[in-house]
Amino acid sequence: MNYFKTAILLAGMTALFMGIGYLIGGSGGMMIAFFVALAMNAFSYWNSANMVLRMYGAREVDARTAPEYYTMVQRLAQNAGLPMPKVYIMENPQPNAFATGRNPQNAAVAATTGLLNALSYDEIEGVMAHELAHIKNYDTLTMTITATLAGAIGMLANFAFLFGGNRGNNNGGIGMIGTIAIMILAPMAAMVVQMAISRSREYEADKGGAEICGKPLALASALNKIAGAAHARPNMQAERNPATAHMFIINPLSGERMDNLFSTHPNTANRIAALEALAGTMGQTPRRGFVETAPGGPWNQFGGDGGAGRGPWG
Repeated sequence: MNYFKTAILLAGMTALFMGIGYLIGGSGGMMIAFFVALAMNAFSYWNSANMVLRMYGAREVDARTAPEYYTMVQRLAQNAGLPMPKVYIMENPQPNAFATGRNPQNAAVAATTGLLNALSYDEIEGVMAHELAHIKNYDTLTMTITATLAGAIGMLANFAFLFGGNRGNNNGGIGMIGTIAIMILAPMAAMVVQMAISRSREYEADKGGAEICGKPLALASALNKIAGAAHARPNMQAERNPATAHMFIINPLSGERMDNLFSTHPNTANRIAALEALAGTMGQTPRRGFVETAPGGPWNQFGGDGGAGRGPWG
C-alpha cells in the first residue's frame, strides 16, 4: 500500500509541475516544464549522492580505518542481499545517520560521530539496518526525485511571478491574482507531497531494517535516544540545508516534533509503537518499552576511551 501511495504522490507532483508550466505558457510551457524536470532529475540522479556527502563533510572509511563500523555494515548488507555500500563518518555531535545513492550498486551510508559514540552496538546496528532498508527499497532515488521536483516547482512559481502576470486574462493568461496564488500555493503543495512520501518511506525502512538486523527493539531504543538528543545538539549543516532533512533517520532540524502535515518524519512514538508490535510478532517482548542496552555507547563495549580518541569506530 505504501508503494502505491508513493507512486500516486510522485505522479501528483509531476502533474503539478507540468500544470504550472501550462498555466504559465500553455502547451509550450508544459513541454518546457517537462524537459526542465527531466534535466534536473538527470543531474540529481548522477550527482546528488556526492553533493550531499560533501555538504556534510563526510569522510569515507574502510575495514582498516573503522573496522567495527565497516564490518557491521558489511554483515548487514549481506543479510539484506545488497552490494556493499560505501561507508562514511560525519564529524557531528548530533546522533544521526542517512543513506544516499541512485541505486544499491552506487549507494553510501553515513553516520555521525555523535551516533557512534552515544549508542550501543545493537542500537547502531538497528540504525544502519534501517539505512540499508532505504537503499534496498530504492528510497534514496525516490527522495532525490521528490526533492528535485519540489525545488523545480518553487523555481517555476518564481517564473510565474516574473512572467505569468504579464499575460492578461484577455489572452488566456492567469492574471496577477492567479500568479500570486501559484507562487504561494504550488511550493506549499509540493512540500506537503514531499513530506508525505518521506513519512511513508520511514515506516517501511523501520520495518525492513528490523527484519535485516532481527532486532526491532534495538532500533526502537535507538530512535528514542536519537530523538531525545537531536534537538539538544543542533546540526548546523542541516540547519543551513533544510532540504536534506528528510534523508536522516530522525529529523535533524530543531522544532520538528509533531506528526503533522509539514513534518519530514513520522512521530517517533508512533514509529516505536510499530516496532514494538513487530517485535511481538517475532516473539520478542519489550521491557518498559525499550531494550536494555549497555551505557556509554560502543566505546565502552570495545574497550574504548569514552570518545576521547578515535576508537574502533574510526
